[in-house]
Amino acid sequence: MNKIRKGDTVQVISGNDKGKRGEVHAVLPKDDRVLVAGIHLVKKHQRRTGNVRTQVGIIERESPIDISNVLVVCKHCSKPARMGVKTFEDGAKSRVCKKCGEVN
Repeated sequence: MNKIRKGDTVQVISGNDKGKRGEVHAVLPKDDRVLVAGIHLVKKHQRRTGNVRTQVGIIERESPIDISNVLVVCKHCSKPARMGVKTFEDGAKSRVCKKCGEVN
């Protein structure tokens, strides 16, 4: 079970964007990376390619960051925390905040 999913709010814990929060747009499990809105912005120099209508010039966009550099922000305590997995009696699994113990 992945501990970080698309749609989660995460906080960056290391790097140039340390302390910033954003929503996860995509999780790349093969590379152990996540794409977070407004975090790790890079500039891409895009040139015109034929008659295709594309954005031309210097484009600023998000780049994936390592999954180990982010922590999920708990919905109940609003703090960045590690997530554990709790298995219920019926076999269902759910993520649990390690700080407050609430099910997310």
